[in-house]
Amino acid sequence: MAEEETIKEWSSNPMLKPRIAKVCVNISVGRSGDPLEKASKVLEELTGQKPCRRKAKKTIRDFGIRKGEPIACLVTLRGERAYSFLQKALQAVNNRIKKESFDETGNVSFGIKEHIEIPGVKYIPELGIYGMDISINLERPGYRVKRRKVKRSKVGSNHLLSKEEAMLFLKEEFGVQVV
Repeated sequence: MAEEETIKEWSSNPMLKPRIAKVCVNISVGRSGDPLEKASKVLEELTGQKPCRRKAKKTIRDFGIRKGEPIACLVTLRGERAYSFLQKALQAVNNRIKKESFDETGNVSFGIKEHIEIPGVKYIPELGIYGMDISINLERPGYRVKRRKVKRSKVGSNHLLSKEEAMLFLKEEFGVQVV
């Protein structure tokens, strides 16, 4: 009953309906060199954008990682690209996301073990198989006031997105089952 009321509110007031702010796709390889180059090519092929490199924050001798060494690549998708990539990525996990994957402010994260599980992606032996983490940032219209440079302000507590609203949005928009 509460879900129907929420959807009715969203249709009557467009400022309340959540939207996808961005989708971050991360492949963490753990070492630089050839494996990172291959992961970068895979990510560029999947998203259509050039990934940026992420460096190690500290040295971990057991894993052979030095501080400042590039060990991961990341792409941030917005708008239509984010929406279309998300549809494919959710199909790779059978449109199911765990309830624990949602945080209190309406953000969602999930992982894909092998990139070849995404529909339409073919296995290329030269590149190999990589897993990835996908983070979805949901927000309502009007959240820009807390990020802008001039006249920055706080977003009121009644305008913040809740965990339940994020679940409902993904259920309505993408047909996701929350397990």
